[in-house]
Amino acid sequence: MHASLPMYDRPEMRAETDRFWALTRDALRDRGIAAPDALTREFNSPWELWQSPDLLLSQTCGLPLRAVLRDKVTLVATPDFALPGCATGHYNSVLITRPENADTPMETLLRGRTVINEGLSQSGWGALCRYADRLGMIPAKPTLSGGHAFSARAVLEGHADLAAIDAQTWRLLLRYEPDLRTLVERDRTVPTPALPLITAIGCDPAPLNAALEDAIAALPDEDCNTLCLAGFTRIPLDDYMALPVPPNPDDLPQ
Repeated sequence: MHASLPMYDRPEMRAETDRFWALTRDALRDRGIAAPDALTREFNSPWELWQSPDLLLSQTCGLPLRAVLRDKVTLVATPDFALPGCATGHYNSVLITRPENADTPMETLLRGRTVINEGLSQSGWGALCRYADRLGMIPAKPTLSGGHAFSARAVLEGHADLAAIDAQTWRLLLRYEPDLRTLVERDRTVPTPALPLITAIGCDPAPLNAALEDAIAALPDEDCNTLCLAGFTRIPLDDYMALPVPPNPDDLPQ
């Protein structure tokens, strides 16, 4: 079996993440469940990990879950990062631009140079499309950066004018990459269920949930604060599935 927590695994927080995993691992072993000593961090693609029959625990995004993985994995739990304006286990996206665009109408920015991490990202693309839809439009065809941090830097360096960044990622970027603090937050999107923890299809999520609860209860407060981890909740799969699947950005006109 293997485990990974790839979505917020910054190097600066690796020790705290490893301590959280060690507590989870030991709680699983106490329940008679084999768990790897360490998290898997070297892999070709998260898709291989997520769809592996040997998956014990990992974290994906809500859009891949509903668009691809819904019948290939088992939903375990959703972490709660206690984000402002968000219900337990929910998150949203921060719409960022440079200071010179602080007063530019959002419709203009959405029709202009947008950048997203990838087309199967709820926070980078799904949330942006939903935000635009509320304004009666769709975003312009975006460029793809390969990651939220790269999107923020593309805006900072003038290669794009608007990006939607996962609010938890944005919190960490401001903490560890302070030059990004010159960027302007224009708005935040409507909250949706946060990035879910998953296991292999057919696996019982109950002991995993119990182990996660034991781990968060035992994790020192300073580690919880570093990870911004307030706890875990169970959000029904139907809540993830209820959100629309956005268009493939490759299909949009230039």
